[in-house]
Amino acid sequence: TSTAVYFYASGSEIVRAAKLLHKEEYFLKSVTAIDAKEGYLVVYLFDHMDRPCRVALRVLVSHAAPKLPSIAGVFHGAEWHERETLDFYGIEFSGNPNLVPLLLPADLDVHPLQKEEGARASLADLLTPCEVLRAEPGFDLLTPKAEEEGKKAKTAGAEATGA
Repeated sequence: TSTAVYFYASGSEIVRAAKLLHKEEYFLKSVTAIDAKEGYLVVYLFDHMDRPCRVALRVLVSHAAPKLPSIAGVFHGAEWHERETLDFYGIEFSGNPNLVPLLLPADLDVHPLQKEEGARASLADLLTPCEVLRAEPGFDLLTPKAEEEGKKAKTAGAEATGA
C-alpha cells in the first residue's frame, strides 16, 4: 500500500510545484479534471518508483476562464495529457507546444465531459474528506455539506435539550 498526499494550488503555482516534484524524481501519471459547481478541478497525479507516496496536485479554475500554464516543459508527457483534457473539458494549457486535439476531431466544437450548469455537483459533495494539515483562510472545499449539516443538527439538538 502507499500513502496519498493531496495538495491544492493556484494556477500560478502549478509549474513551480511540477518542478519541485520533478526534482524529487516523481513522474506524471495523468492529468484530468472534474467539472463541478465551483469550476474545473484539474487533477495532476504523480508517483515515485522508490517511495510509497503518490501525490495529487489539484488546481481549481473557473468555468469562465478555463486556462492554466502548461507543465509540458517540466514533464514532457504532460503535453498529451493536457491535450486530452482540452479535448474533453475545454481547459487550455498556455505554453503547451502542441495544443491541438488528441482524440477528438479538430472540427468538433463540444467538449463531451463538460456538464450542464444544473448537473454540476459541489466539490464538497464529490471529494472524500481528509485531514487538512494546512489551509489558507477561507479554503473550505474539503468540508462536506453532510458533515456540516450533521454538526448543525447535533448543536441544535443539544441546545434544545439544554445539554
